[in-house]
Amino acid sequence: MAVRTAGARLEERWRGILSVHARTMCEIDRALHPHGLGASDFEVLDLLVSEGPEDGDRCRVQNLVGRVHLSQSALSRLIARLEKDGLVQRSMCTEDRRGVYVALTPRGRDLHAEILPLQRAALARVLGDDEDGPRP
Repeated sequence: MAVRTAGARLEERWRGILSVHARTMCEIDRALHPHGLGASDFEVLDLLVSEGPEDGDRCRVQNLVGRVHLSQSALSRLIARLEKDGLVQRSMCTEDRRGVYVALTPRGRDLHAEILPLQRAALARVLGDDEDGPRP
């Protein structure tokens, strides 16, 4: 039997991570589809819910780019779609006219609260509890 190299083990771990990620995203997408959202949509809503009151429950789009796994252009399209659906609203940053803020609307906040248990249940189905780690 051939000895596995460090590179082969690293590649195997990487493919395992990708597999868990893909299964998790698909499970979340399936759970949220009846509500017209996908996993990335939920992630943006969830990040906006977590913004502190000192930020006025809003976030600069530029700051979201580093926290979601989308390109800036893909994130901008996603935010435009969420805005069209009445879930977020955008506003210009008065300090930097190039900056754009995004904030949840009351409808977005309500929908997030409604679907949060669905997203968490999807995570639990795929990832198990913290002690078990990802399921193979």
